[in-house]
Amino acid sequence: MAISKGRLKVWFDKKISEPLIQILRRGAEPKQLAFSAALGITMGVFPICGVTVLLCGVAIASLGSLCHAPTVMLANFIATPIELSLVVPFLRLGEKITGGPHFPLTSDALKKVFTGQASRDVFLSIGNAVRFFCLSLVV
Repeated sequence: MAISKGRLKVWFDKKISEPLIQILRRGAEPKQLAFSAALGITMGVFPICGVTVLLCGVAIASLGSLCHAPTVMLANFIATPIELSLVVPFLRLGEKITGGPHFPLTSDALKKVFTGQASRDVFLSIGNAVRFFCLSLVV
């Protein structure tokens, strides 16, 4: 099913442009907006899918008025495609840096994950990806 350009523009305007314009009209400070956007994108590329909203919520709660919550969440939403495209590189580079075992990304491995036979390997792989993410934050 092909997505027409008109439908894509309507979706982009509704989900990205209009919330961004509303944020700018409310008069938040530029430094606060920049910090909040950077925080949202940084948290948004965390290599465990689904955890980014929780991380952003914790960051918003702990920073309070130092960050602009809607901007953090919008940047997190915008960073989702980047997050999904970086999961495998984080996984592989984490394996390389830690010297951990190679986790195969095949249909058989996926079947083992769903049946619970590869839970230790999955946790090791996720740990490697998170280690590389943390290391990339430092650098």
